[in-house]
Amino acid sequence: MQNKGLVKLFAVLFGLVSIYQLSFTFKANQIEDRAEKFAALKSNDPVQRAADEASYLDSISNLNVFNMGIANYTYNEVKDKAMNLGLDLKGGINVILEISVKDLLKGLANNSKDPVFNKALDDATELQKTSQNAYVDDFFIAFDKIKGNQKLASPEIFANRSLSEEINIDMSDRAVQPIIRKKVDESIVSAFEVLRKRIDKFGVTSPNIQRLGNTGRILVELPGAKDVERIKNLLQSTAQLEFWDVYRGEEFLPFLAQANEALKPLVSKTAKTEIAETEIVTDTIDDADSKIRELTGVISETDSTEVGENPIFDLLRGYGSGGPVVATFEAKDKDLVMSYLNMPQVRSLLPADQRYVKFAWGIQAKNSEYIDLYAIKGNRDNTPELSGAVITDASQQYTQRNQPSVSMQMNSKGAKIWEEMTGRAYAQQSQIAIVLDDIVYSAPGVTTGPISGGNSEISGSFTLNEAIDLANVLRAGKLPAKADIVQADEVGASLGQEAIQSGTSSFLIALALVLTWMTVYYGKGGLFADIALVLNILLIFGVLAGLGAVLTLPGLAGIVLTIGMSVDANVIIFERIKEELAKGKSQIEAVKDGFSNALSSILDANITTLLIAIILFVFGTGPIKGFATTLIIGIITSLFTAIFITRLCVDWYIGKGNKLTFTTAVSKGLFQNMNIDFMGKRKVAYIVSTALVVLSLFSLFTKGLDQGIDFVGGRTYQVRFAQEVNPEEVKADVLETFGSAEVKTIGSSHQLKISTKYMVDNTSSEVDEQVQFELFETLAKYLPKGMTYEDFKTGSGEQKIGQMFSSKVSPTIADDIKKESLWAVLGSLVVMFLYILLRFRRWQFSFGAVVALTHDVIVVLGVFSIAYTFMPFSMELDQAFIAAILTVIGYSLNDTVIVFDRIRETITERGGFDGKRNVNYAINNTIGRTLNTSLTTLIVLMAMFLLGADSLRGMLFAIIMGIVVGTYSSIFLASPIMYDTSKNKEDAVVEQ
Repeated sequence: MQNKGLVKLFAVLFGLVSIYQLSFTFKANQIEDRAEKFAALKSNDPVQRAADEASYLDSISNLNVFNMGIANYTYNEVKDKAMNLGLDLKGGINVILEISVKDLLKGLANNSKDPVFNKALDDATELQKTSQNAYVDDFFIAFDKIKGNQKLASPEIFANRSLSEEINIDMSDRAVQPIIRKKVDESIVSAFEVLRKRIDKFGVTSPNIQRLGNTGRILVELPGAKDVERIKNLLQSTAQLEFWDVYRGEEFLPFLAQANEALKPLVSKTAKTEIAETEIVTDTIDDADSKIRELTGVISETDSTEVGENPIFDLLRGYGSGGPVVATFEAKDKDLVMSYLNMPQVRSLLPADQRYVKFAWGIQAKNSEYIDLYAIKGNRDNTPELSGAVITDASQQYTQRNQPSVSMQMNSKGAKIWEEMTGRAYAQQSQIAIVLDDIVYSAPGVTTGPISGGNSEISGSFTLNEAIDLANVLRAGKLPAKADIVQADEVGASLGQEAIQSGTSSFLIALALVLTWMTVYYGKGGLFADIALVLNILLIFGVLAGLGAVLTLPGLAGIVLTIGMSVDANVIIFERIKEELAKGKSQIEAVKDGFSNALSSILDANITTLLIAIILFVFGTGPIKGFATTLIIGIITSLFTAIFITRLCVDWYIGKGNKLTFTTAVSKGLFQNMNIDFMGKRKVAYIVSTALVVLSLFSLFTKGLDQGIDFVGGRTYQVRFAQEVNPEEVKADVLETFGSAEVKTIGSSHQLKISTKYMVDNTSSEVDEQVQFELFETLAKYLPKGMTYEDFKTGSGEQKIGQMFSSKVSPTIADDIKKESLWAVLGSLVVMFLYILLRFRRWQFSFGAVVALTHDVIVVLGVFSIAYTFMPFSMELDQAFIAAILTVIGYSLNDTVIVFDRIRETITERGGFDGKRNVNYAINNTIGRTLNTSLTTLIVLMAMFLLGADSLRGMLFAIIMGIVVGTYSSIFLASPIMYDTSKNKEDAVVEQ
């Protein structure tokens, strides 16, 4: 081998750089373990413990914590250089936010009331359920169908004052469309930047935020984040800050009395809310009624405490006492009360000077069931006199009572308006409501005259974190439209820790088995392959750390698969060397020719798998992208170590005059001089394969697959109990609550995976919380006594009981995933066909390969269809399964290419097919490599399947089945089909 010195230099340098990169990971883990122990000593409360841990790490963020001799590094620098772990290994949250393009279009049209415009928006929403178009494109399609004489450039739609510089009434719809597309795209980019700023301020390690294509969807991955609810609020808050004058609450008591009377004949008893018949509630309502009678002279003819007689009074729990609060209600009744107040029959009772009133709720105090109602002085355009657009800075401060608050600074324009508003409030002795996202945070009065300088403060029942987050949100700016979480994965930190432990142990056992097998089978040659393999693993982890890539649980599985592929390259080389030795060549010549002859097969096999990995990387998200990343890196490093490092070791050893036979007492003579008539058995293979395919298709069409929420939408929760539970009993209870449920045991019998489509079309955080709480109440009888909802959500306690993982996928996202997965599988088959055609230059080879691959995919799908009802682990069809199918395609083709490569070589050397003899000869010559590689890969996958994380078992089972079926098809299907479709079988020659 030439340039040995250069190879040695690269190997040493790459190894040292990898060790250097990984040293930061070990140091960061050491520091974080110390922080965790420190927090555990201070508090048992999981939320407080997380805060204490973060505080500890913040305190050392800029201190030198790692001295490498040549340089000192602060904790922040160590953390930045450490390997990034995905949320399935570290816990955290992974969400896809969808910016409402519908709201963006409404904003661009100044909330137009035009019926054609609004009907087109509704129609576009319906089209989106089955369409792959962007929302704005579906809007244009819907508008075009119903527009009649209306135009997009109408003054009632987009030819308004806001867009006057770009759109005029003479423009055609075709001319307006690109302008609107650009405006929508700019708004989504703005939303992306706002979210990025918010996340940067949150302080999560290695956050990832990216826009998905040209859609309104934004992916946010926050590994290690522990306060999930806080993050959801941070991401979804639009930060629409407004300042409004408010009415005195007592001014609306006559209106409430009139509304109560007007609603009586309109509201059915079944729609009214029951009230608790407690002494306190009765006294409160009596006091409220007395106050209303005193101010209005209206006397109710019925007892207001009688349920169902007074639609509003029955829900009333208090009233304002001279301030801006109109009344107090229970928080659970707020939607019902607001629906009453916004009914046209009720609003018509308002006097002329109050007809634009805007009712709004105050912020609900912690540990309180009650919420205040405010009456804001609205206007015809429903626009505030002052908005958050004037805010230039915001910071967390404390009130005079030492309560957390948010201080704001306005620009000169805002300061002037603020001075006018506060001056007016001082003169009228009224209040100004500070409203954020339609919630009144505070409504302070002005006691010292007009406030100049543009300073203001938001105070309320804030926790410190809430005040910090609000200041960050205001500083980052508002979102241009609401952002809904349409897909989310939440992994508890304890589940992530368990995944690391099980993944590491299974990985080490798999590695030990492979290292042992290679030594047992190839002797000292196997030992050199082991050295190359260990260096390969070091390089993979070093490159991952150096590139800042994220290691996920499927990524760890990808590394395990890479071990098998790395061994495959060495097996091909060693088998070739053994063949050359058998021809009587000297050891030096045999090694040289063996490496040279094996190179073509190795490159073909790895390039096909690399192409599959690239397709996975393009179509996958989150953990699947992590799987693809490690596979791509592993393929490249495997080629380097197998071709160069193994060669270096072998050349060094034989250069010292030592003898290498690449056999041991166990393997000597194994698979040698085989003469099986594979081609003669092809008809039997065709019958067996046809039967398997027919059986698989029959099951797929009659029974189907167990489609996970990735493909149908819904919510999934992984819940751990303190004792064994009966999944059928739990399913019956969950069905009673949700009306839709799938309950399966996952791993041990005290852990269940619960999926439901209940309220799947509603993606709001409020509904997420509602479904989660209802699940907790349903499962309460199976959980330890005294377990709180907060404990359940975080899976806390020594036994780690409760919710360990949750996931949500909206139906729209599910449809997209389904279509993208189908295109990924079909695309990979097309790519493989073209590669084989390009490489072997005969369509028969491509046809044989693709038929074999299609056979493998259908059979694996059939096995999953038949077995998912009785297997003791989840066999759901999800993104991980699609990754497994693509891996099966790559691995199966790997086998097929090795066989094809030998067939091409044999028939070229021997002048044609010579009937079927040369094809049989080629297959017999590669059978040792095929079985050895398949067995080695199966060993490592079985180790991870049996000892690894429960969440990976379905994916690993699919790959295991694929390797078994793929090994069979590469021998008994691909080659026979290639042979049977070829002409001139007696003397056909394949071009080099």
